[in-house]
Amino acid sequence: MEEWLRIFGLDAQTLFDTGITLIAMLVLFILLSYLLFNPARALIQKRKDYIQGQLDEAADAKKTALDMKEEYSEKLAKVEDESAVLLAEARKKAQSRENEIVADAKEEANRIVARAEKEVALEKDKVRDEMKQEMVQVASLMAGKFVAESMSEETQEKLINDTLKEMGDNTWQS
Repeated sequence: MEEWLRIFGLDAQTLFDTGITLIAMLVLFILLSYLLFNPARALIQKRKDYIQGQLDEAADAKKTALDMKEEYSEKLAKVEDESAVLLAEARKKAQSRENEIVADAKEEANRIVARAEKEVALEKDKVRDEMKQEMVQVASLMAGKFVAESMSEETQEKLINDTLKEMGDNTWQS
């Protein structure tokens, strides 16, 4: 059996060397942990925190952008409604102004027509007066000519026809 112990070699020296190696490895692991692993973990944690902060900022910015978009959409809808109301009011004002202008124009046209009718009536009266004066003059002329020439019926007829020709046919037709 001694051979068997020798092959495997578990003597006190081997156990002692193994124990020292394990202790050295443990010390080395602890030392490397403080020198390398902890700074690496801290760097990784710092990077994670930075990335998480960036993600949080991006989420906040996205939320703010969506809120602003919604707010602007509401404002745009209000502006469109207000513009529709303003356009409707402008149309109403324009329609009322149009009606006012048309009414004023009709009133002015009626005044012009009334004035023209008065002028026509005055002109007719004037023409009638002139015709009466002309007829009186013609009658006076005829009477003067009749008296001047003691006329026969033929002469009278001729005189009336001449006078009528002098006055013209238009005078009697209007």
